[in-house]
Amino acid sequence: MCFYLATFWIGVWSGLAYFQWVALGSACCATWATIALWHHGRWDLGLAPRFAPRELAIGAAFAVVLIGSVDVLILALTASHHLRGTGFPWGQTAVMFIPGALHEELVFRGYPYQIVRQFNRPFAIVASSLVFAALHGWNADVTVLALINIFLGGVILALAYERYRRLWMPIGLHFAWNILSGPILGYDVSGFTPGKALLVAVLQGPAILTGGEFGIEGSIILTVLEIVAAGFLWRRTGILNVEC
Repeated sequence: MCFYLATFWIGVWSGLAYFQWVALGSACCATWATIALWHHGRWDLGLAPRFAPRELAIGAAFAVVLIGSVDVLILALTASHHLRGTGFPWGQTAVMFIPGALHEELVFRGYPYQIVRQFNRPFAIVASSLVFAALHGWNADVTVLALINIFLGGVILALAYERYRRLWMPIGLHFAWNILSGPILGYDVSGFTPGKALLVAVLQGPAILTGGEFGIEGSIILTVLEIVAAGFLWRRTGILNVEC
């Protein structure tokens, strides 16, 4: 585990100017090197290509239902509305959103998580989600509620891994969550404002409902729906029916 973390952070620190792609490269190198040296190449990371199309689609659909429902409720409960935006940010998607979803899933639901879950799955879910939330603590306009929502998002992503014991569903869920929130619906994404969006979210109402400057992840509506979503996935994984 220490070897993995050292390899990952050396790569990140060496290329902060291209953070997301460098972080993805570092995560790939750290994962490959650790599995090769410590497990002699024998470790099922959960990236078998034949499962990718179906499970990516399932994860994306899950995110669309979750984030879409939050958006509908925000519009229904406040005076917020959408305006037509300036278009889809293809450049930012390639530079930030694609490598961001990939590297965060490799780090938080990949090898380190998978090692810990061998001993205690509920602990691995909670611990990885706490670290996931803590690393968003320096984002712009972050609030306590936003960090709670990011923690719950980490739980959902971990449970998405547990559903099939593969990374494709959480990757699809994570990517679609960010893309739908920002480049499509026009909210900020964890405090980050996309350069362009298909729609613009004009927020009018209390920030606890709209999410405010942090984006949809700052809304208490998301908190409620995340708890429902996590409960649904928890039952589907059958964690309580087997030994940790």
